[in-house]
Amino acid sequence: MSFGFTNVPATFQGLMNDIFKLFLRKSKCKFGLEEIDYLGHVISAKGVRADPSKLAAMLEWPIPGSLKALRGFLGLTGYYRKFIKNYGTIATPLTNLLKKNAFVWSDIATQAFSKLKKAVTEPPILRLPGFSKAFTIECDASNVGLWVVLMQEG
Repeated sequence: MSFGFTNVPATFQGLMNDIFKLFLRKSKCKFGLEEIDYLGHVISAKGVRADPSKLAAMLEWPIPGSLKALRGFLGLTGYYRKFIKNYGTIATPLTNLLKKNAFVWSDIATQAFSKLKKAVTEPPILRLPGFSKAFTIECDASNVGLWVVLMQEG
């Protein structure tokens, strides 16, 4: 500051008010929360988890009667694929229906649809890695999918 440390806090606050005046809205600000919703996730000190309201929407999704409805369901569940163990393997019968002229709903598709709905209701909480600890990579592959997990402490 050109005039020393006198009035620094007031000058700084005035600058912040001018900068954020056009962007911040009191109605959109939240302070002192234990957890916060952000882009379909709930973030807390425990880690990151899928938003329960989005999980409820997936559970209530009816059996797709069209290609558009199936794409909508797979799009919604696919956003949370990092939370669902073996997502690609579970969803393979449904993604096969997305091929040209292949949308014919079957018992296999119904089983995959139900299994995917069940899998999204039991997602784990994702935690940020501790870079001072050792990492373990666990992987597996089959004819219908590839599974890789980066783990710490089991």
